[in-house]
Amino acid sequence: MEKINHYIDALYDKQDPLLEEVLDSIRENDMPFISVSPSTGKLLTLLVKMTGAKNILEIGALGGYSGIHLARGMAENGKLTSLELKEAYAQLAKRNMEKAGFGEQVTYMTGPALDSLEQLVKKEKRFDFFFIDADKGNYENYLNYCIELAAPKAVITMDNVLARGSVADEEREPRRYTKQMKALNEMVARHPKLESVIVPIGDGMTVAIVHP
Repeated sequence: MEKINHYIDALYDKQDPLLEEVLDSIRENDMPFISVSPSTGKLLTLLVKMTGAKNILEIGALGGYSGIHLARGMAENGKLTSLELKEAYAQLAKRNMEKAGFGEQVTYMTGPALDSLEQLVKKEKRFDFFFIDADKGNYENYLNYCIELAAPKAVITMDNVLARGSVADEEREPRRYTKQMKALNEMVARHPKLESVIVPIGDGMTVAIVHP
């Protein structure tokens, strides 16, 4: 499976100077090098385009790499709201989004994501596309908030749900969040409001539609 993912990533890697600059900026600022894979980013762009999403919520901005992929799928009047714990990360992401031409379409909320999500609920905000890629221990909490904030037939995506394959292969060295992802995957698969599938691309991405 790793060889297949490397092959797919190679098709979409190093074809975009702007995205390469974004990754370089993340390295230069000593930030964790944990952005989505090139193929995962491409999938996000395609999903946003195919669903026609106009209001997107991203949980976990880092340096703006995934945000640019999301924004590239939006219509001209689309809006991206991005939640990021660290102010410095959000500032870098904002600069990179401006370089990509999306500075006017993105809004950042900094601080603990659960606090920001609670604010959005109180304001009765609605989103038609979600991308969760933050601290794994809170994925279930983030998912519950996203369902609450979801417009009809909204799409929720979540990264890293295969935990480097350790959720399915006991011989692989487990990640610190392997058990959490296994429990989350089982919950999502049986959730009465979600119709979902795991796409084995990158580190695994869940794609789900929210039903009433």
